[in-house]
Amino acid sequence: MNPSTSRSADDPPADINSSLRLTATQIAVLAKVRRRMLPILMLCYFAAFLDRINIGIASLDMNVDLHLTNAQFGLGAGMFFVGYVIFEVPSNLLLARLGARRWIPRILVTWGIVSACMAFTWDHRSFYALRTLLGIAEAGFFPGMLFYLTLWFPRSYRARVYSLLSVAVPLASVVGSPLSAWILHHFQDFAGLKGWQWMFIIEGAPAVVMGIVFYCFLPSRPEDAKFLDANERACLVDLMHAERRMQQLADTRSGGQYSFARLVSDKRIWAMCLIELCLIVGSNGPAIWMPQFINAFNHHLTKIEVGLVAALPSLAACTAILFSGWNADRTGKRVAHVAVPFLIAAAGFVLAACSSSDLMRLIGLMIGSAGVAATIPNVWYIPSALLSGTAGAAGLALINSVGSVGGFFGPYAIGAIRDVTGSFDTSLLFLAGVVALAAVVVTVLGYRMRVILKSPGEVRHGH
Repeated sequence: MNPSTSRSADDPPADINSSLRLTATQIAVLAKVRRRMLPILMLCYFAAFLDRINIGIASLDMNVDLHLTNAQFGLGAGMFFVGYVIFEVPSNLLLARLGARRWIPRILVTWGIVSACMAFTWDHRSFYALRTLLGIAEAGFFPGMLFYLTLWFPRSYRARVYSLLSVAVPLASVVGSPLSAWILHHFQDFAGLKGWQWMFIIEGAPAVVMGIVFYCFLPSRPEDAKFLDANERACLVDLMHAERRMQQLADTRSGGQYSFARLVSDKRIWAMCLIELCLIVGSNGPAIWMPQFINAFNHHLTKIEVGLVAALPSLAACTAILFSGWNADRTGKRVAHVAVPFLIAAAGFVLAACSSSDLMRLIGLMIGSAGVAATIPNVWYIPSALLSGTAGAAGLALINSVGSVGGFFGPYAIGAIRDVTGSFDTSLLFLAGVVALAAVVVTVLGYRMRVILKSPGEVRHGH
C-alpha cells in the first residue's frame, strides 16, 4: 500500500468522525425517511433471499427427481454466484449512473422471472444454467442497496438501518422454510407439476411485485423525496451534503480522493473482501443446506416439520441482528460486534459437529447462525467508513463480488465433503474454521483502521 495515499492509524482523526452531530430536527427527518423506506427495502431484501434459500427446501424432493448428488446440488446452488460475481461491479456502476429508482426495480423483476423459470429444470446441466442466470439477474442488488442507503443516511445512523434491513435475510428463512415446505407438500402433482416446481413459480412472484412497488414509491435521491415537505427535504439534503463535505475533507487528509485505482491497490480493501468471503460461506452455505442438516440429524421428520425446525436457526439470527445493530450504535464498538460474533459462530458450528444429541446439534446450528448474522449490521460499516462517491459504489461492489465467491465455494464444499465423508460433521467443522479466520482478520483490520472507525460523537445522542 502506498503510504502517501492511505491513512495511517497514527494520523490525526478526520473531522468526519467528530463534527457532524445530529440535531433533534435531523433525527426526526431521518426517522420519517426510515419509516417510509425500510419496510419496502426489507420486503425487497426478503424476496431476494427467499429466492436464494428456497433451493434448500426444494432439494428434499428435487434432488431425487433430478438424480442430483450432494456435490452436484452444492455446485448448482453455488453457480448462482458465478453470474452474480461477473456482473456485480458493472451492475452497481449502472445503478450509480441511472439511479436506484430505475435500476433496482429492473433487478427485482428480472430475477423474479428467472426464479420462476427454475420450475422447468430437468437435469443437473439445466440446474447449473438457470442458477447462473439467476445470479446474473440479481447482480448488483445487495451492494446497490447499501450504496442507496448511503445517499439517505449519515454514517452514525447506518448500523441501525443496516440491522433492520439485514433482519430480512433470516426472516426469509423463518417464513420461507415452512412456507416452501408447505407448498412442496400440498402442491405435489397439482396440474401435473411437482411440489418443488410450484414452489419456484409461487415464490418468484414477490420479487416482481416489489420491483413495481420500489419504482412507484421510492425516489433515487433525497432531492426527489416528495414524501418529505420542503423544510424536511432541505434538512436532509443539507445533512447529506455536509456528510459528503466531511468525507471529502477526510479524503484530502488521507492523500486525495479515493479513486478506483487506489481501491484495488489497498490491502485493507482485500482484507474486507476476505472477511466478506468468510461471511458468505458462513451464512449462505448453512442457509442452503439447513433443511438437509435437519433431515440428516433426524430422519423421522416430515417435510413440513423439517421446514419448521429449519426456521429456528434463522429466528435466532433475527434476534442477533437486531441486538447487534442496536448495541453497536449504543457503544460505538463496531469491530468487536463483528469479531466476537464470528468467534461465537465458530463455537456453535463445532458444537453442532461434535455433539451426539439432536437437540444439542440444533442448538449449535442456532448459535452458529446467530453468530454469523450478528456480524452483518456492522461488517459493512467498515468499508462504508472508507469509501464514498462513485468509487464507493464500485468499492462496495468489488468487496461483495470477491466475497460472493464464497457463495459458490461454500455450498459446493459442504456437499463435496458430505459425499466424501458420509456425514455433515466435517462440513460443520469447515464452517467453524472459516468464520474463526474472519474473526482474526477483522480484529487485525480493525486495529489498522482504528482512527477511521472512531465512533462519531452523535451516535450516543441519536434515537
